[in-house]
Amino acid sequence: MLWGFKLLSRLRFLRGGMFDVFGYTEERRTERALVQQYQDSITEIMATFAPGKHALALEIARIPEKIKGYGHVKERHLKAAREQWDGLMQAWRAA
Repeated sequence: MLWGFKLLSRLRFLRGGMFDVFGYTEERRTERALVQQYQDSITEIMATFAPGKHALALEIARIPEKIKGYGHVKERHLKAAREQWDGLMQAWRAA
């Protein structure tokens, strides 16, 4: 078993590339899209930041902390986080 882990550690350079066989799963594609969406949200917040919106900005920035687990558990947390995220971003744009 140990030799398998050694082999996997040496193939680490394949991660995120064309030959990353696990990177094509729906879960991994969703994770990559989430990273981009989060970066876009933070960019928007930084561009329109005002001191009165500080608490709301912190709530939005902490959304990823709520996405935990693997498989169906992660999907459940992601669904709840997305709903909250959308609501907070609407509140940000309205304020």
